[in-house]
Amino acid sequence: MLLKPFENLPDEFKNDEVKHYYDILDKKRNSLLVKRIADILLALFMIVILAIPMLVIAVIIKCSSKGPVMYKQERVTTYGKKFKILKFRTMKVGADKAGLLTTENDDRITGIGKVLRKLRLDELPQIFHVLSGKMSIVGTRPEVTKYVDRYTPVMYATLLMPAGVTSFASIKFKDEDRILGEITDPDKIDDIYMNEILPKKMRYNLKYIERFNFKRDIYLMYKTVKQVLL
Repeated sequence: MLLKPFENLPDEFKNDEVKHYYDILDKKRNSLLVKRIADILLALFMIVILAIPMLVIAVIIKCSSKGPVMYKQERVTTYGKKFKILKFRTMKVGADKAGLLTTENDDRITGIGKVLRKLRLDELPQIFHVLSGKMSIVGTRPEVTKYVDRYTPVMYATLLMPAGVTSFASIKFKDEDRILGEITDPDKIDDIYMNEILPKKMRYNLKYIERFNFKRDIYLMYKTVKQVLL
């Protein structure tokens, strides 16, 4: 992954707060290159190893509930580019019309979906996004457009790098579904996420950029696997 010249970034990125984080990454171009090479190699390895398990998961989803195997949703990655993120479908068809955020014990989630989410197996198809460069193994979890449109200036710094399959923030907020499930008024979930939860996650995301190095990425991958196993 190579950084664009700062003057070529989208207008919303051209502010002093983003420039601070850009300068940090600009000094770590070699680490960014190693990160991209490692992403490609690891993605190829995982595709080969997980091809049969993913096929089995696809068959189970197809046989257990009506609808497609894959779920696609528009997300935002590097420099504000939009893409359709791939996940194994874990919810009933049309469930996102009732809201984009899910909570613990959400009745829209299918039986197999609960298992896939708990083990984060629904994220496996994103390996193909890593191979294409739209995502990285470790980064900032990609948000939907409606939330990115409400970013503060400094939040755009998190889009200087590709979106991640896992992130420092997602490890810290592993219980996000439970937290959202404690909100008694469903109409307030979006606002509480945007005004209370997302800013906290962004602090972790920005801290990840400040401390970025390839060894730290390996550590965060280890933490993710450990979290899933436990």
